[in-house]
Amino acid sequence: MDEEIRALRDKINEADNEILKQLALRRKFSAEIARAKDVDRSPIRDQKREEDLLVRLIRLGREQGLDAHYVTTVFHEIIEDSIRLQQEYLQRLANREGGEPEVIRVAFQGIEGAYSYLAAKKFFSGFADRFVPMGLPTFAEVVKAVENGQADYAMLPIENTTSGGINEVYDLLLHTRLSIVGEEKYRVSHCLVALKDVTIGSIRKIYSHPQPVAQCSNYLATLPGCKIEYFTDTAMSVAKIKEDGDPTHAAIASEEAARLYDVVIVKRDIANQKENFTRFLVAARNLKKVDLRIPCKTSIVMATAQKPGALVEALLVFRQNGLNLTKIESRPILGNPWEEMFYLDFEGNIDDEKVQQTLEEIRGVTRFLKVLGSYPSQDLPRTSLTPQAMATVAAPQEEKAPRGENAKGAAASIAQGAPGPISSPQGCRLASRAHKPDDTIIKVRGVPIGGAGFVVIAGPCAVESYEQIMTCAREAKERGAQILRGGCFKPRTSPSSFHGRGFEGRVFEGLGLEGLEYLVEAGRAFNLPIITEVLSPTDVEAVAKQADILQVGARNMQNFSLLKEVGRVHRPVLLKRGLMSSIDELLQAAEYILEQGNQQVLLCERGIRTFETATRHTLDLGAIPKLKSLTHLPVVVDPSHAAGERDLVPPLALAAKAVGSHGIMIEIHPDPEKALSDGPQALTFLQFETLMKQLFKN
Repeated sequence: MDEEIRALRDKINEADNEILKQLALRRKFSAEIARAKDVDRSPIRDQKREEDLLVRLIRLGREQGLDAHYVTTVFHEIIEDSIRLQQEYLQRLANREGGEPEVIRVAFQGIEGAYSYLAAKKFFSGFADRFVPMGLPTFAEVVKAVENGQADYAMLPIENTTSGGINEVYDLLLHTRLSIVGEEKYRVSHCLVALKDVTIGSIRKIYSHPQPVAQCSNYLATLPGCKIEYFTDTAMSVAKIKEDGDPTHAAIASEEAARLYDVVIVKRDIANQKENFTRFLVAARNLKKVDLRIPCKTSIVMATAQKPGALVEALLVFRQNGLNLTKIESRPILGNPWEEMFYLDFEGNIDDEKVQQTLEEIRGVTRFLKVLGSYPSQDLPRTSLTPQAMATVAAPQEEKAPRGENAKGAAASIAQGAPGPISSPQGCRLASRAHKPDDTIIKVRGVPIGGAGFVVIAGPCAVESYEQIMTCAREAKERGAQILRGGCFKPRTSPSSFHGRGFEGRVFEGLGLEGLEYLVEAGRAFNLPIITEVLSPTDVEAVAKQADILQVGARNMQNFSLLKEVGRVHRPVLLKRGLMSSIDELLQAAEYILEQGNQQVLLCERGIRTFETATRHTLDLGAIPKLKSLTHLPVVVDPSHAAGERDLVPPLALAAKAVGSHGIMIEIHPDPEKALSDGPQALTFLQFETLMKQLFKN
């Protein structure tokens, strides 16, 4: 067996070597393309070319037994590398005066192993042979070193997705002569580290910088016996416990710092939020030009007059000139109580005439304006294939469309959403079109729901196991679904269902917390937002920290305590129509959520109870155009729960699209006959694939 494994590993090594050779060759061609584009001034990106490339590669990958998600993930990285390579080439051409320096001295706060050091290494990775790090004790000394010419660049953390802005750096930017020339978004993964593999209960003191302490507050709250002591830097905290030699002392730092200082990681990923990023700004003495073909950000700081509407007047200038604001942060003006400076980032290049005109107009309506810098944006939107494009590379041979497909053309005007006469249902002020005539479009991790789009939510009725939800997530992604569904806390009519542990030790039908963990991991693995049902007001906050959309089921449509609680969180809410509820009652239930402040509500028609016995419920398709005339909120349809039989789901799904719904929610399962919940209505993977082709047939 050992010899067989060694032989297979040798083959893997050979394959890896060949992959590296081909990647190097592709990079060489990308560099040549950059030179050619500079000559004829061609744009860096060709979106149509990237889409065609992905379609072709997915088709070829499937012929080799590779799924679309795997192929797309690999080539997203390759395409992004090619774009950055071309951008760097154009940037060198735009700023080539004085030639290339022999070394690049980068000042940062802290010592080697600190997050600022790691972010600097990442940003200057293309100049690894010339990169010279300079660790300094404070941010002020970092800025001063660049101002005095001791360093070429400053690496400054400006904000974190968990703990917010770093005020000291904002204040330094106001007064420094340096210009922002770049940005880096670094994923922060905090670890608890100690001298040796000790039990967490034996730790008595933890060292770290105040920012990581704030970002890990939830975990630290579970260690009441530990004293927290602030330190200058995370890496310095590790150096401190090494110096002390006390096994009861620990530090919060990066995995890289733990390796660098040869300490043991006691626990990984202890931050409050798993998606924890710090944004760094790179500053230099001189402003750098950015080629107009490169997506660019500009940062400014301004102060407005102390009069009503002064800030609005300044912000309207951006709207009138079509410039998108990506950040606004306020800071007190030292010495001027209750007056604020406003730091803004917007998309645009300072060499662009439109940006210059915008800044000129802003000067006319503010009493202070300083341009902090114009620099390439690190945000490179990845080319994603629409469900229509995914349908063109689906494997099975095309099948005849069910009868509902023929209704698509006749209902085109409805599907495109002519809202009809504006009216205000009784007791539904915020949900009505009289309050907001335009359609609400809710974006969930880049997926728009509402307007002219059509979204597909797919997944099992209940999360049954890690393998099951991963398989469903792969199938959903492969066939073009944009959101993954899965029930973790199940409200069951029958008490004889599978059970799991919930919050505060309560027992739920379904896998409970374990299922939620599986669902979150599946969503991350396949880059799909997730939706799951929440049953109790006391669980809303905890579920909202992990799920992207909260579902309020039909049985809870008039659970007003629950509606108010989901109205207080910043998460979209999918509200299902009750089994015997009118359209007005559905809108009134939505009003409970909207009144609490949460304006991200989706309505879901899932069938109502009538005199019919042939189906589980009657899908009220007439409710879709009626709701669209009454409300600006997105309306989706759940044909699975209405039909109760999988053979009825596809024609109802096609009809739901034909009458103008903004999306559908479909149940799928690897083996519906063995499903632990609602198996008869779940589609097989083959049925789901066929349905997706029919939904998005050109």
